[in-house]
Amino acid sequence: MAFKTKPFDVAQYLETDEDIRLFLQAAFEEGTDEEFIHALNTAARAKGMTEIARKSGLTRASLYKSLADGGKPRFDTIVKVTKALGCKLVIA
Repeated sequence: MAFKTKPFDVAQYLETDEDIRLFLQAAFEEGTDEEFIHALNTAARAKGMTEIARKSGLTRASLYKSLADGGKPRFDTIVKVTKALGCKLVIA
């Protein structure tokens, strides 16, 4: 009997702002630059790309493009998305 599998999407499990904050914090502290950008994409999808676009002042198309695998978002884009997600970047 063959097993049926479904793709796993962590965005479905990021239900609260705290979940998103902890997810991004772990990705930033433990991952690579590319993994952090991927985590931003996942968190933005969890919140809703339309909402993040509205709050950040960016278009949905530019969000999808800059946060896609292999995307190279500008620093100001990262800051805007982070703020739109209710988080902030901190240097300690």
